[in-house]
Amino acid sequence: MRDEQFASVVLDWFDRHGRHDLPWQQGITPYRVWVSEIMLQQTQVSTVLNYFDRFMASLPTVQALAAAPEDEVLHLWTGLGYYTRARNLQKTAKIIVEHYAGEFPRDVEKLVELPGIGLSTAGAIASISMGLRAPILDGNVKRVLARYTAQEGYPGEPKVAKQLWATAERFTPHERVNAYTQAMMDMGATLCTRSKPSCLLCPLESGCEAHLLGLETRYPIPKPRKTIPQRRTLMPMLTNGEGAILLYRRPSTGLWGGLWSLPELDDLNDVEHLALQHSLKVGTQHPMPGLTHTFSHFQLAIEPWLIHVKEAGHHVAEADWLWYNLATPPRLGLAAPVKKLLKHAADLLNAGESS
Repeated sequence: MRDEQFASVVLDWFDRHGRHDLPWQQGITPYRVWVSEIMLQQTQVSTVLNYFDRFMASLPTVQALAAAPEDEVLHLWTGLGYYTRARNLQKTAKIIVEHYAGEFPRDVEKLVELPGIGLSTAGAIASISMGLRAPILDGNVKRVLARYTAQEGYPGEPKVAKQLWATAERFTPHERVNAYTQAMMDMGATLCTRSKPSCLLCPLESGCEAHLLGLETRYPIPKPRKTIPQRRTLMPMLTNGEGAILLYRRPSTGLWGGLWSLPELDDLNDVEHLALQHSLKVGTQHPMPGLTHTFSHFQLAIEPWLIHVKEAGHHVAEADWLWYNLATPPRLGLAAPVKKLLKHAADLLNAGESS
């Protein structure tokens, strides 16, 4: 297949078989495309669907996102993970409102300067919502192109990434670039999948080098494996007589930055000291089923304990601590495992199993 045929074959497939009813494909604006692209990083389309609709219902414009309390943004993001994305989303919204009069710059280089927007995301915003010719190279497109050209080397290596970007540039058409960009992402998501690609249905089958070699799943070359380190932490869930749980806001940078979480201790013996800090008296203590949460670079084994406490004296509330009411929970950003633990604690307390 000649280079000039590539785009026309992809577009013809998209017109007949592509997905056209995803929420972010309706009422296309730079804002909607941007939010969807950020949500879709490291996350399945099926997961993003509900999050996108809820996010747009609460924060329908870049101005609304810029003006929203951080806790509201993180609350809407709870469960999607990689929370730096949400914080960068709001940082960028504020910059667009303050420096660009609420309009996204029609320039890939300026888009890339904004927090959390890489070259591929910038290309998607520019091509899909503005019709500008800009190649993209998200995970799905990378897989299609790596297989089509039988690209050797791990795509995370600068030299290999440069070669794939050159391939993306080569095939990106000058017309209907918005449809082409959607088509390439769609093909990677529905046909050229990671483990079981549907090669017989793929319009690029006849020119795909990986397919001709019978080595479709060899490409793209995976990252060399490393052993994931294990960490352990004890999370005490201090509950008062009103059925609320003591939470604290984590620092804005680092793991779960800016989210509300449970205290983390090395040992159950440290609970007394934590309680003393908040003028609390420790009562009965109940172990809860453990939970393992996997991050990109390590696994965290969580040992949760439900611990009943009573106020032992007057204590001045601190800004980074609060009692989280399980019956009428406030709209806060919570780390996914903490959200699960709070639900489990609520179930136990409602059932009266821990009293």
